[in-house]
Amino acid sequence: MKLKIVFISFFFILLAFGFQKSNTLPKGFVYAKTVIPDLDVELRYYSSHNFVGDTIEGYNANLLIITKETAEALRKVQHDLQQQNLCLKVYDGYRPQRAVNHFMRWAKDLNDTINKQEFYPDVEKRFLFREEYIATRSGHSRGSTLDLTIIDGITSEPLDMGSPYDFFGKESWVNHSDLTEDQKSNRKLLQEVMLKHNFRNYAKEWWHFTLRWEPFPNTYFDFEIE
Repeated sequence: MKLKIVFISFFFILLAFGFQKSNTLPKGFVYAKTVIPDLDVELRYYSSHNFVGDTIEGYNANLLIITKETAEALRKVQHDLQQQNLCLKVYDGYRPQRAVNHFMRWAKDLNDTINKQEFYPDVEKRFLFREEYIATRSGHSRGSTLDLTIIDGITSEPLDMGSPYDFFGKESWVNHSDLTEDQKSNRKLLQEVMLKHNFRNYAKEWWHFTLRWEPFPNTYFDFEIE
């Protein structure tokens, strides 16, 4: 009986100090901060600060999940940037297929335009599929694609990239010409450091990168982020 009481007491002490049972991820996936403890993570789809204007299905925590190979490569990027008093800030990584399905449902509701002015002011919502801003599948669901930027290592302020993250428009194209010299330089730095460590870019989104030789090139996962 005494042992039982001691065990129960110990259990509640652990709860009081924030103990949580660790979640089991599919083989090959990791929580990014177990590999890069000082990584700045702000999952926009866990918040309402995104083009939908609401938390997206499958995002139950601000925890970045990616494949182990992606995390190891990203650690090298972070190390290189820190030599210049800079760091990475990640807006999205692994994305459950159910989140993509949420985007699709939202895109079909033409009356829901709560965040149009910030994220797609010059694009009619009915054209989001045609213009390939919304798709039925995303490379993010394979676990080796990231959306990210560079921040100042002291102030944590993002460098000026010439357009906000997730902005639908030509301003977000990597080689958009109507940029200041500083904006061009910042984009160039991001592109070069990611390429150096085997990430390939997406020409229409300066923030979007996928690990070359990703481990699950044909698998779209749907486990929740928690």
